[in-house]
Amino acid sequence: MTTSTVSSPAGFSHSLRSIWEFIKKIPPVYPVFFIIFIVLGLLNPAKYQTMNGAMTFLRTAAPLGVIAIGEMLVLALGGFDLSVGAIVTFVVLVSSKLLANDPANAYPTILVMLGFGVLIGAVNGLVVSYLRVPSFIATLGMMLLVRGGALYWVGGAPQGYLTDNWRAFGRNYFEHVPVFGRFPYGLVVLIVVAAIAYYIFHRSHFGKQILSIGDNVRASQLSGVRVRQVRVLTFILCSVFAVIGGIMTGGYGGVNVTIGEGMEMQAIAACVVGGVLLGGGKGSVPNAIFGAFTLQAIVNLLNLLGLPKPYTDAVQGLIIIAAVAYVGLSSQKKR
Repeated sequence: MTTSTVSSPAGFSHSLRSIWEFIKKIPPVYPVFFIIFIVLGLLNPAKYQTMNGAMTFLRTAAPLGVIAIGEMLVLALGGFDLSVGAIVTFVVLVSSKLLANDPANAYPTILVMLGFGVLIGAVNGLVVSYLRVPSFIATLGMMLLVRGGALYWVGGAPQGYLTDNWRAFGRNYFEHVPVFGRFPYGLVVLIVVAAIAYYIFHRSHFGKQILSIGDNVRASQLSGVRVRQVRVLTFILCSVFAVIGGIMTGGYGGVNVTIGEGMEMQAIAACVVGGVLLGGGKGSVPNAIFGAFTLQAIVNLLNLLGLPKPYTDAVQGLIIIAAVAYVGLSSQKKR
């Protein structure tokens, strides 16, 4: 009896410590997202407290989630890719012309866009790896080149429209799905892309090489990692994911010459909110996705409060600074 009485408080204290240690390991992006989403539900119950409203939100956030995954790979590598927003613009504008208002051209056009994604990513990777141009500068130049090329190709204005079957990936739903009711195509695309990226980044040797290069390039070279090839392949993946995100964005947003502007900063912000370490060596596919969800939830909240776009941009800037500071302080404490 005495032993039981004495050991019980100690066991309870140990359980509390275990729970606390588990809670501390949860990335902040998850509770932050759910708190913001709960606030949205309280402010607009008709939209955010229904399954249909939640699915609509996820459909809207899914394109940024896909783009953020690709950006996360490059950031974990120790680089930046500022061309992803321009790729979105290119995909939407050039597709509107290549489609020629004919639904039969939808899937060939998508394949052409994916080919351009591979090409753009390969050029980014080759310039960074073999010409030793900093990724920030190389992809900034590519951003201007791609956006300018898209506008030149279409003559400065959208040519035609995006056909319904092309737009399906970003706009349509699977109807009468048990539990969910309506399930967006875009969310399915995000899940598939996330599963592929998760395996590549978290389970394959290639993902370990990305983190190794981001953590210490010289040590990676000495250990036999083909740094140049890994960089090129990572930039290709980022651009291909940007193309997929562009197809989804155009699906629900339609044709607009300004579409895609600023998405590179949103993708970086989503990654930073998700705890990705700028400078390389740290990243997570699920965290990047929830970083995108959190950023979209914040934008929706600011719009719900009636704040104009300049305030939204300012808040996103503050979020990036705060998240980088938090990650930096956390890293210092672990040393």
